[in-house]
Parts: sequence; C-alpha cells; structure tokens
Amino acid sequence: MDLYIKWTTKETNYLNSNENTPVVLQSLDELITALSEEDSRKYNHIIHSIKFSADDFEGYSSWSNDCYTRNCIVDNEKFELILICWCEGHSTPIHDHGGEECWVKVVEGEFKETIYKKEDEGELKVVRSSIAKQNDVTYMKDFMGFHRLENLSNKRSMTLHLYAKPIRTCNVFDENSKTFVNKNLGYDTIA
Repeated sequence: MDLYIKWTTKETNYLNSNENTPVVLQSLDELITALSEEDSRKYNHIIHSIKFSADDFEGYSSWSNDCYTRNCIVDNEKFELILICWCEGHSTPIHDHGGEECWVKVVEGEFKETIYKKEDEGELKVVRSSIAKQNDVTYMKDFMGFHRLENLSNKRSMTLHLYAKPIRTCNVFDENSKTFVNKNLGYDTIA
C-alpha cells in the first residue's frame, strides 16, 4: 500500500492521511522526496520533521582541518541541500544568503549563531546570539540581517543546510576592509 503523507499547520507534525498520525522522516531519500513534492512554504515543517544521525551522512561527508567543507547532496532549481562538515573551531565569515531562505539543522555538535545588522554608518552591530544543539533548527533570510555560525564542539560536527532555491553568490564580510564583498559559492564534494 502506498503511503500518502500530508502536512498539518503544526510546525513539527507530518501526518499520514490514512491514519492521521505523525510521521518522522527517517531517511535522506524520504527528505529529498518531501522537499521535491512540496513547495517552499512547507520546508520549515519538513526540516523540523527529520531525525538523522551523523551515520546517515557517511557517504556525503568530507573533512578539512583548514576550513569547514560544503558537500552538495541535492542542487536543483527548486532547492539546495548541503551537508557542512566542521572541525573544532571552524566558523563561517559573516554573510547573507543571496536573497534565499536558509534552514540549518544541527546533525551533530553544538553551534553558536550570531545575527548582525548593518548600521546606517555601515558598521555591523550584533543583534543576538543563540546556541543550537543536535536536532535544533535555525532559520535565516536576508531581511533579518547577516549571520555567522561557529562550531563550539571540541570535535567534528555536522549541519544540514536547506536553501529554498540554490544560492550561487552571497555577500561576505571582509574583516580586513570592513566591507562586504560578493563571493561565488561552490562545493567541496558533489553527490
């Protein structure tokens, strides 16, 4: 029997329409299918309904001691799904998301997210910081400001990034010039 799944208005419930029972997406294939079949207004529900471990991403992970790695799982015209692998102490530069929505699901580790706003004089001001742990989800869109993610764990860690439409370029804060520069984005690995 084919299982038909529909979304409810509750953030973390994914319901089986035949039994009206909550469903947790259990595999990467189920996640990709749900993202492919729904529109971006449902992505928040979808990303909250997954419970994965680091082992589920073994075939997608790559590591570098120098910098976090961006490992593409899916890149199509509708969405982009990336596994980012972090070593201890890695952090992103302060950046935007090229106008797209971004959800970050912590697969393993503990991360600090710092949100910044640009002042009228061009200075960056910290708006807030928060800590995200395993299975927590953060959300960012450019109207909210810019952000930086930092791996606080004393070990390798992973985050799953979902973008509603792929991001090809973004603005990155250059610490030396104290200005934003446009950066083309790429991947360390492609599935």
